[in-house]
Amino acid sequence: MFKNPSKILFLSTLIMGTLISVSSSSWLGVWMGLEINLLSFIPLMSNTKNILTTEASLKYFLVQAIASSLLLFSLIMMFLMSNMITMVDDQVFLLMISSALLLKMGAAPFHFWFPGIMEGLNWLNNFILMTWQKIAPLMLLSYVIKMNIFFSTIIVLSITIGSLGGLNQTSLRKLMAYSSINHLGWMIAAMITGENLWELYFLIYTFLSASIIFMFNTFQNFHINQNFLMMNNDPTIKFCLFSLLLSLGGLPPFLGFLPKWLIIQSMAELNNLLIVTLMVITTLITLFYYLRITFTAFLFSYTEIKWNYNYYYNNQFYISILSFTTISSLGLMFSSLIFNLM
Repeated sequence: MFKNPSKILFLSTLIMGTLISVSSSSWLGVWMGLEINLLSFIPLMSNTKNILTTEASLKYFLVQAIASSLLLFSLIMMFLMSNMITMVDDQVFLLMISSALLLKMGAAPFHFWFPGIMEGLNWLNNFILMTWQKIAPLMLLSYVIKMNIFFSTIIVLSITIGSLGGLNQTSLRKLMAYSSINHLGWMIAAMITGENLWELYFLIYTFLSASIIFMFNTFQNFHINQNFLMMNNDPTIKFCLFSLLLSLGGLPPFLGFLPKWLIIQSMAELNNLLIVTLMVITTLITLFYYLRITFTAFLFSYTEIKWNYNYYYNNQFYISILSFTTISSLGLMFSSLIFNLM
């Protein structure tokens, strides 16, 4: 990807589009940044060797175009109505803006496009879609969010669909997609409690997703059964994947538990006990399908193709994975230590 000059150009405009949206002082500037971001990502998605990318890029374009047009319509109507003496409340337009942004990021119940598009892309594009493409909509949503029935419903639907949707999947890309929907529910809940909490959650989620996708991309694993043939001569790699997935699921004492712990505490202080209980229950379901990815691969002995081991076993890959896993495993302990020292 990075050897192609046009891809580098589109990647830089993709980053620029998000930065324009986040730093803009007007809603029109926000819309313009989102459009630049969208039109930059579509050429990055396309790959002549894989016909599924064409379908995925077309789906993505249509969904994002609908979301952008809804956003622009809401903004224009809000500005027009603010100059007229009408009975229409601003809350209606803020609800429409929120819906457009939720559609852009793929939160439930506007998630229908997300797993299908993830299935048609390679791991690097999936990583961009799961992390970078969510920054602008999340940041903009934090401007208009209020704790009401609408956002409570969005949180509950996101965590429920994100956890139950991954149960009958064998594709790793779809599992990561439903996992992302579940994490979005947590991020929106964190947004209600405070600005810095969802940003911390997003940073840790990005780090853990990057570590897992780095492994899947190296071995070109796209389905659960491909993990059975992965590095059986060296179980350390499987152990690293296993612990990173547990960390992403938010199991103590891993780093992924830290933001969830803070959100549970903040939500409990705001007396949102029912939503917190549902969030914890659905996280246990997501942990089940994370476990399923590597559990069978750990328990049974499989034959392995010899070149699989020779090709991937290099020091750079090994050191990277071990360092990622160390940060993931010991991150919570160090964070607690730093907090106590301060």
